[in-house]
Amino acid sequence: MKKSRPVSPVFLIALLFIPFTLFSQVKSDEEIRSVFLHNSMFSGDKKEAKIMLEDLLDKYKTIGINNIACYYDLSDKQRDFDFLGMMLETAHKRNIKVHPIFLPGYRVNMEGKIEEHRAQDRDLPWFTTGELEEDIREHPEWLIRGKKGEIYPNLNLANPEARNHILRKISGILQKYDVDGIRLDYVRFQVNQGFSYDKATCEAFKSEYGKSPLEINQDAGSIIWCKWIEWNAEQVTTLVKDVKALIVKSGKNIPLSVDVFPGRESAKIEIAQDWGRWAREGIVDVICPMIYTNNLEVFRETVIDAVATANGQCLVCPSIGVKTSHNKNTPEGLVQSVRIMREEGVDGIYFFSGYALSDEFMDELKATVFK
Repeated sequence: MKKSRPVSPVFLIALLFIPFTLFSQVKSDEEIRSVFLHNSMFSGDKKEAKIMLEDLLDKYKTIGINNIACYYDLSDKQRDFDFLGMMLETAHKRNIKVHPIFLPGYRVNMEGKIEEHRAQDRDLPWFTTGELEEDIREHPEWLIRGKKGEIYPNLNLANPEARNHILRKISGILQKYDVDGIRLDYVRFQVNQGFSYDKATCEAFKSEYGKSPLEINQDAGSIIWCKWIEWNAEQVTTLVKDVKALIVKSGKNIPLSVDVFPGRESAKIEIAQDWGRWAREGIVDVICPMIYTNNLEVFRETVIDAVATANGQCLVCPSIGVKTSHNKNTPEGLVQSVRIMREEGVDGIYFFSGYALSDEFMDELKATVFK
């Protein structure tokens, strides 16, 4: 029989502060225009990096970019300076807001030896969360386990201690920096990897539903298997709620944004990302579907679905893929995507990413939709 699930203490405490952080306070009449930037785009030399960053942000200002979503690595050993601090200072001088990105379910740095079999590494892009390396060596139980006990280099978001670790990292940023928002990417389980079958997770599920996920058939016709899928989605939702509560508790009136897969129903089942609920219930402030396609019909359908799902409970700012592993856009395609988003009533536009947003694309935007 299912037992009642305790409500997160962090979320309960934050309820006391909610009147000061109502959704209406983050809504703006100004169109949000943002670019994803990676610290790896810039030199490891502080002086050179600052010049590169200033030049790029000045160029962005000419097309009205007013927000930056910033991928960075707290343990970047190639730099002896504070990249995020530099980004904030440089952007704020130009009235550009900065939202550091956290990657809860992304691959962690496992250079330290863990004396157990782990899953074969997969090709993953651009960045690692190397700041986790020491803690992961001390707490391998935070990692995802396959059905045969194999270890995957990703935090198990169903593990309360792993979630608390992520919250501590975000809390540190909130305390140290004057950030303009917190953004979550990879707030999910990995595609085709499935959920974690470690002992603690299996026992936690069994205590609620009477069976371990290892004792049931992986079959959509099984009620318990469907509950296993729902249960994992609830764990990810708990993390998102706790991040929001952490922001509220900090006293900072800044939004929580989340990057999400465009198919809300499939995302809930395959990767435990129940972003339809996050949007409908106002758990987050900004939903950002990653619509990386050149098919404008599919693009429009996805935008329409996101706007309808949010239903005014949060902002909708889809991400257009300029050049990704899924698509390679053109300047004309980018312009048409922007027009579609405006026609369907979105609140803002994100471009993924700064690596691909070249002068050719910016010139076309400046001559047309960003004139």
